Amino acid sequence: RGEVAKGSAEIFFRKVKFWKEDGQEEAPPVFVGIILLKNNVDGVNYFHVKVVGLLFVATTRVNVSPSLVLELLQRIARVIKDYLGVLSEDSLRKNFVLVYELLDEVIDFGYVQTTSTEVLKSYVFNEPIVVDAARLQPLGPAAIFMQGTKRMPGTAVTKSVVANEPGGRKREEIFVDIIEKISVTFSSSGYILTSEIDGTIQMKSYLSGNPEIRLALNEDLSIGRGGGTIYDYRSSSGSGAVILDDCNFHESVRLDSFDMDRTLSLVPPDGEFPVMNYRMTQEFKPPFRINCLIEEAGQLKAEVIIKVRAEFPSNITANTIAVQMPLPKYTTRASFELEPGAVGQRTDFKEANKKLEWGLKKIVGGSEHTLRAKLTFSQESHANLTKEAGPVSMAFTIPMYNVSRLQVKYLQIAKKSSSYNPYRWVRYVTQANSYVARI
Repeated sequence: RGEVAKGSAEIFFRKVKFWKEDGQEEAPPVFVGIILLKNNVDGVNYFHVKVVGLLFVATTRVNVSPSLVLELLQRIARVIKDYLGVLSEDSLRKNFVLVYELLDEVIDFGYVQTTSTEVLKSYVFNEPIVVDAARLQPLGPAAIFMQGTKRMPGTAVTKSVVANEPGGRKREEIFVDIIEKISVTFSSSGYILTSEIDGTIQMKSYLSGNPEIRLALNEDLSIGRGGGTIYDYRSSSGSGAVILDDCNFHESVRLDSFDMDRTLSLVPPDGEFPVMNYRMTQEFKPPFRINCLIEEAGQLKAEVIIKVRAEFPSNITANTIAVQMPLPKYTTRASFELEPGAVGQRTDFKEANKKLEWGLKKIVGGSEHTLRAKLTFSQESHANLTKEAGPVSMAFTIPMYNVSRLQVKYLQIAKKSSSYNPYRWVRYVTQANSYVARI
């Protein structure tokens, strides 16, 4: 609305790059930046989200709902990804005019008009310049499916939903992703204190003619806490019912037969969209067990032992695992010892914020990995070491695995003809949201 000075982009970038307030490493999603005007100090609210390494920022001087603005930024990122096919610095540079036109239609004088890819197609006519996704660093959600399996064509979801393909032919296919972000807190003795799943069924359709789709979920699925909480720990597809605390659906979903046979009917709009969001707090089998021990090993010395055990089947592999543990503030040095024959592991001691970091490229189900660290202190510890260190936190991605056992039983497309048989891809992934073990 012309109320924010032109230098606000520079101020935001400097703030984010050199953020060291309150001991935080990264800037919070919402903060106030000060702009110096002639004889006046003026505050601007900055809202930002980070999507595949890119920062999407909104500025305002008025008091608006932060959740509204952050949701808007996420949707803008999704619309741009739908149009460009792949979201990266390179694709944004090459399609600057198209992105500017999209923003012009999405927001008018600071007011949101629409964030629907389908509606925007009526107003935006620029053709995207397609960037070759193969030579880009795989940062997006699609990248988690590219590793370790030939059945999952991760590059297919990096196509634009509006661009015409060379030769005019269009590959008919539809992607359904069940993405679950899990939060677990373990006590120092290994018991689960809190556990929650934040899940979404994401869909991206490349079907011509917008045919109707039927999506069938588990027949024993129940919504609300009325259906018992017994969990079968013997297998990841146990006989226990799947009980969701609550869920919500995209506006295009029809729930006529959902109560009867757990099927969703919809005509998928263009672009990527969440068919269903759900939350589950029923206890589940955690994919990893973390054991941590820290004890004194002489004057000004201590030893840390961290064990991580994968509790999922051996045919499943977790990727990009990162383990972190804050150490006592007076730690000056840390030397690491990995298990014999360890491959694809890295260790680091971040002296600035006194953190131990352990990275593993992959962990196969059923395996166990151990890290030993010898610490050197600048002063003697006068308190309990376990109170001055920890907790251990873990980040990971597990493709083709989900802990809630929610499944897409079948994906049915209303056939235009007997020869019409599009590709259907149903994929699962589990990611850590907050995975913490106290010591």
